[in-house]
Amino acid sequence: MTGPAEGMNCISSWSGGKDSCFAFYQALAKGYRVSHLVNFISKKYHRVRFHGTEAKLIQLQAGAIGIPLLQKETKDDDYEPAFKKAVKSLIPNGITGMIFGDIYIQGHREWVERICGELGIKALEPLWGQDPEKILREFINAGFEAIVISANANLIDKKWVGQRLDKKFLKYLKDHKIDRCGEQGEYHTLVLNGPIFKKKIKIIKSKPILRDGYWFLDTIQYGLRSGRKREAKP
Repeated sequence: MTGPAEGMNCISSWSGGKDSCFAFYQALAKGYRVSHLVNFISKKYHRVRFHGTEAKLIQLQAGAIGIPLLQKETKDDDYEPAFKKAVKSLIPNGITGMIFGDIYIQGHREWVERICGELGIKALEPLWGQDPEKILREFINAGFEAIVISANANLIDKKWVGQRLDKKFLKYLKDHKIDRCGEQGEYHTLVLNGPIFKKKIKIIKSKPILRDGYWFLDTIQYGLRSGRKREAKP
C-alpha cells in the first residue's frame, strides 16, 4: 500500500477471515479512515462465498467491531456487476479507496485494480508482497483470535476445523508444506476477537461437515461476550 493515508476515506472488503481483518487493521494503523465493511454472500446459501461463513455471523462481527456493514447477496453469474453496484453506492459518501487482503495472487490484484479503476477509486493492498508466515505470526502476536471455518479435506485434517489459529496450527501448516495464509484456498478462517473488537464472538455449539471435498464448520449456536462476560445470543 503506497501513498499518504491522510485524508483518504475508505471502505474495506470483508470476508470475516484473518486476511481481510488484518488488512483492515493495518490500514487503520496507517491512518486510513474506514466507513464500512463490504461483504458479499451467496444468494443460494446465504453464506460467504468459499468461506462458508453464515451471513448472520458476519453481521455479528461488524457489530462486535462497531462499524457499519454493507452486505449484499450475489448469484454466480452476476458477482462483478453486483460488486460494482454495491461499492458505487458508497462512493457519494466521499469514499476514495477500498482495502483488500490479497497477498500474492496477481490475478486477484489485477481484478480489484480494474474494478476500482472503473469506479474511480484506489485499490489498497496492505498485505501485498509480505511473507505469508510473517503475516500469520503478526496476526497471532497482535492478539487476534480466529478459528478455522473451512478447509480442503485433502490437505487439512478434520481435527483442525473449529480450532484456533495458533502456533500449533502454524507448525502443522509448515510440517505439511501448506501455504501459511491459505492464499490458494487451502483453508479459511473466522475472526472472533482482537484489538479492533469491542466484544468477543463466542461459538457455543458447532460441528464439522464435509461437502464437495471441503470441511466446513456448521455454526449452530453463537453469541457475543462483553468485557464483563455477559452473553447475548442472536
